[in-house]
Amino acid sequence: MRLCLVEDHAASGLEPLTLTRAAHELLLGSSTLASKLCRAFGVVPGPWQTSCVVRPHLLGLLEQTPERRIVANNRDWLARGPVVVANSRWVPPVGFEPPAPGVPWLGLCEGRPAFAQVLPDDAVQLEPGGVDGWFDDMLSRSSGTEVGGRWIDHPWDLVAANERALEEDFATQASQGVTNRHLTGLALVGPADRLSIHESARIDPYTVFDTTNGPITIGAGVWVQPFTRVEGPCWIGPRTQLFRANLRGGVSIGPNCRIGGEVEASIVHGRSNKYHEGFLGHAYVGEWVNLGAITSNSDLRNDYGEVHVPLHGEPLATGMAKVGCFIGDHTRTGMGSMINTGTSIGVMCNVLPAGILLPKHVPSFTTVHYGRIAPGFPLGQLFETARIVTARRGCSFGAVEEEFYQGLFVQTRLERELALQRAAARRGDNWPVARAAGL
Repeated sequence: MRLCLVEDHAASGLEPLTLTRAAHELLLGSSTLASKLCRAFGVVPGPWQTSCVVRPHLLGLLEQTPERRIVANNRDWLARGPVVVANSRWVPPVGFEPPAPGVPWLGLCEGRPAFAQVLPDDAVQLEPGGVDGWFDDMLSRSSGTEVGGRWIDHPWDLVAANERALEEDFATQASQGVTNRHLTGLALVGPADRLSIHESARIDPYTVFDTTNGPITIGAGVWVQPFTRVEGPCWIGPRTQLFRANLRGGVSIGPNCRIGGEVEASIVHGRSNKYHEGFLGHAYVGEWVNLGAITSNSDLRNDYGEVHVPLHGEPLATGMAKVGCFIGDHTRTGMGSMINTGTSIGVMCNVLPAGILLPKHVPSFTTVHYGRIAPGFPLGQLFETARIVTARRGCSFGAVEEEFYQGLFVQTRLERELALQRAAARRGDNWPVARAAGL
């Protein structure tokens, strides 16, 4: 069986996370959406059995980065034989049984096409930007079969589903268990068979692991410092460091992150930092993000009401009361930043503290200065910072990345200009931070 992962137009509803990655690269539980689909269909990741159809501007990054490399937008690959075409935003249910290989088949989730098994003549009709129409054509030929699962339509759907996904991933993946060496240094609360620690992990004394409410997985090369408490369900990716952290369940981190302070029900992509104290809750943080000391976000309104999140600048109802923030790649916050409930921050932003709750909509490549949106730093300066940051992790920010972010700067210009116009219209002497700063 071969598998092609595709993005429909609704992938834009996952911004700012999907500004810099394909939808199938989003993290849920202890693995990406791509990994979950491959496991459901019994497919081995690699160029022989997997490919994708994604937005063209992502191709350079997918080809440049070894761990992200995948056959993309390749009609020759699609023409080689029968293939399962799966929407990257669909999460298969536990116990999913794929159809027999080679038989045309359409699977539905909540009445929407989740995947189709097709022959080459249909597969080669797939085009970036045309996935919705392609699935509509498949649905016009077949009534389809309801297969269950769930959809990921917005970033908060990932956060809401993360606790359950961690439980499911732990149950389906091989467990490392716990060695006697690890047990001598840690305190375990709850069942021991729900704790998995890689042999190479370093667990210092005076650390607590609580599996009462869910399993905990500690990856290879992880370092857990003293006075850290980890509650399940939780997944700590390889080479991540926990510094006196308090992880309160429903948390996925890594790989190669540095985390301290309090974290609850959140997903943090690889190579991001939250080294100091501060609260992060019901949030999704992208890659290469740095949260300054005491940066905290609200994840509950004072009136316990429904949270709205700005999508492309327009508030969208989430249907939930517990919603934190969503932060794009290469964004940084200053010390003491206070992030409002349901905040969306784009890529390569600089968020500076103001002593008040900061704006809920921060478009890509902008700065929050004295509590309001302002033009961001020059691209050259942003790129130089990115080169320094990536080098500290043994990675690089080269010509391919620069070209990508230059294109993304143009792509996000309209949203940014509208937000700057709104910010300018709200200026005035009644603005408290303006008075305090003498502006």
